[in-house]
This record gives sequence, structure tokens and C-alpha cells, in this order.
Amino acid sequence: MGCPITPHVERLVDLAIEEDLGRGDATARAEVIGPVTARADILAKEACVVCGLDLAEYVMTRVDPNIQFDALVPDGNDVQPGTRIASVTGPARGILAAERTALNFLMRLSGIATLTRRYVRLVAATDTKAKVVDTRKTTPAWRLLEKYAVAMGGGLNHRMDLASGVLIKENHIAITGSVKQAVTRARKFATHTVRIEVEVQSIEELKEAIEAGADIVLLDNMTPDQISHAVAEAAGKVIIEASGGIDTTTVAKVAIAGVDYISIGKLTHSAPSVDLSLLIEEAEIPEDMED
Repeated sequence: MGCPITPHVERLVDLAIEEDLGRGDATARAEVIGPVTARADILAKEACVVCGLDLAEYVMTRVDPNIQFDALVPDGNDVQPGTRIASVTGPARGILAAERTALNFLMRLSGIATLTRRYVRLVAATDTKAKVVDTRKTTPAWRLLEKYAVAMGGGLNHRMDLASGVLIKENHIAITGSVKQAVTRARKFATHTVRIEVEVQSIEELKEAIEAGADIVLLDNMTPDQISHAVAEAAGKVIIEASGGIDTTTVAKVAIAGVDYISIGKLTHSAPSVDLSLLIEEAEIPEDMED
């Protein structure tokens, strides 16, 4: 699976290029005289999971179609500091103009993939059935890319948008009056192919959701002990998901409590970008252009 370059992503890239290059590159105009050709490497400056190389290539060639971009590792690979992850050859002005925008995308997506891999490994070490999933707490307009990065880190994707499934949360329950009423309304609305998930905050609400016919129950902000109690109460009648306040210090305990899925907003809303750099290794300057 490659990084999705959809019409939406193309528009996002165009906006990013316009943001950085819309008025031109003053420094390159001054420093790059004539048709200089350069070769550059993109390097990992820290251990990370690489993600977004196809997108970085798209950015580069969008700025200058004469740029040749060669990915040296596939998305989803763990790399160590100093690893060359891509090689770029072409007009020096084009490479310099595209550098920051391409790296911004690549660093952000690699950061999400790296953090996701950390959570996935912590859960895998528990030898349980639990799976790590993301949420809709994504950067506006970046959701498709950020969820791709989660997948490259080994996580699973939750809903892509509000039409992707029924998830009854506390505000829906506040409007309808009860968990039972909310599930009942959803069951009348949803087709037989749609699973109904409902968020609960107590064992009493869990029981109500099961009795009303929910397919999935989301345990919101419960401690591992409370989750273990809820899993025992559910007794396999529904799929159990846990969410809220889960971090690297608690995710293994939540998995051991017996849930099926652990949804973590931090995968996308709090992942730090990884440190990558682009360094020009060679430059071919025409003889008549040299000082």
C-alpha cells in the first residue's frame, strides 16, 4: 500500500507549496546562478519508522517535474540515525524550493508512524488479542494521510469520517435521554451491515447498551481495573473498545484487562515529527557559470 495521492491530497500539497513558495525563493535566486544540477540525500537523524516517501516525491516533482526522486527504503521500515532514506537528483533551484515542504510532510507522517509502532509493540508484548486503533483527532485536512501513517506504524484505522459508522457518544445520549433510547434509534436507522457502537462511562451503562443490542461498547476513561470488571460483565456478548487517557505507561495494562481494541487519540494529535534532513552531496556547475 502506497501513500494515497488523492485529489484531496493534491490540493493539500498545492496549498502547502503556495504557502512556502508562492512569492518565489529569494535565497535560491541569489545563490544558484544558471542551470545547476544537484544530487541530495534525505537522511534520518534519529531512529524512526519511515512514512510518506511517495508523498515527498509528489511534492518534489510538483515543484519541478525534472527532479528524480528515488526512495531507498519502503514506507513502514524502521531505520536508524544516519540512514539514507531517499536520493534526489535534478535542478538545484527545484530541490531547494521543494525541500522544506517535502520534509514537513515526511517528518510529520514518519512521526505518527513511529509513535504508533511504539504503542503497537507495547501491546504485542502482552500477548493479548488487543489491537491499537486511531481516532478522528487528526489535523484538519490531513486525516487520510495521518491514518495512512498509523497503518504504516502497525495500527488499525477507526472511522474515517462521520458517515463511516454509528458511534453514539455522551452528547448523543444527552440528547436522546438514555443509552437504551440512543441505541434503539440507531438500530432503526442503520442497515443490517452497519455495526452500532456506544460509549459508556459505567457498568450500569454497559449493561444498558448490551440489553439494547449494541454491537460494540466503548469504555470511556476507565481504569484498567474498571475495564477488567467491564470485560467480565460483558462476557463476550459485545466487542469491547477502551479509550481515554491511555498512554505508553498504561496501554499494556489496558490490553491485559481483556479489551478487543484500544483507541488512542495521541497517535495523531500528539505525535512529534521526527528529525530528517536533506543534504546536497554534489552540484554540477556549468564552467561558464563558475566564479
